[in-house]
Amino acid sequence: MRKKRKLSYWIFVRIPLWFIAVSLFFVTLFKWVPVRFTPVMLKRAVQMRKVEDYHIRQEWVPIRDISPEIVMAVIASEDNRFCTHSGFDWTEMGLMWKEHFKKGKKLRGCSTLSQQTAKNVFTFGSPTLVRKVFESWYTFLIELIWGKQRIMEVYLNVAETGRGLFGVGAACETYWDTSPRRLSRDRAVSLAISLPSPVRYAPNTSRTAFLRRRHAQVMKLITQLSYPEWVTVMSNR
Repeated sequence: MRKKRKLSYWIFVRIPLWFIAVSLFFVTLFKWVPVRFTPVMLKRAVQMRKVEDYHIRQEWVPIRDISPEIVMAVIASEDNRFCTHSGFDWTEMGLMWKEHFKKGKKLRGCSTLSQQTAKNVFTFGSPTLVRKVFESWYTFLIELIWGKQRIMEVYLNVAETGRGLFGVGAACETYWDTSPRRLSRDRAVSLAISLPSPVRYAPNTSRTAFLRRRHAQVMKLITQLSYPEWVTVMSNR
């Protein structure tokens, strides 16, 4: 009986407390320290270990050196309510379920930029319920500790942007031989709409009919959304 109690104590008290402490430590650390390697990068490296010319490339770029055009483009393309939600877009999720039950539409992803950042930095991105639980916990923490500007900065530096490429720094240099600071709106939108499938749709190649429509939609939406003061400051510098 005593052994069972001790085991239960470890499972339900000690291990959860250790996990909370460790997760708080790393989230606090990454509020200030650049995230230069992630579990997703490790996963890709293992998957591509037999490909001789595959290598991971990431260049950390502070948000002050990133064009506001790419910030606005990813918000318009990926998460229109990024500036107002608390990490989870309950409005979009409600619409998704309504469309599913009333119109028979397939369930679609409603992950916010905050959730995507948590997934990229703290999980291996596997499509499991366990991953979603961890992702939700880290989403809550980064919203609480990092804030929107830091979340955007980390997202733009760790998101997969091509074959072996992570972050806008490596993407801009590889695709256009330029820096993120000098990224035009047209190129920023091309990069943003490629993020759901960055290996399949490189932003510097000719666009399919779907990508042309998507590009036009995002270009128009950018002018219709509101942005926080720190994005406005970036635009006016």
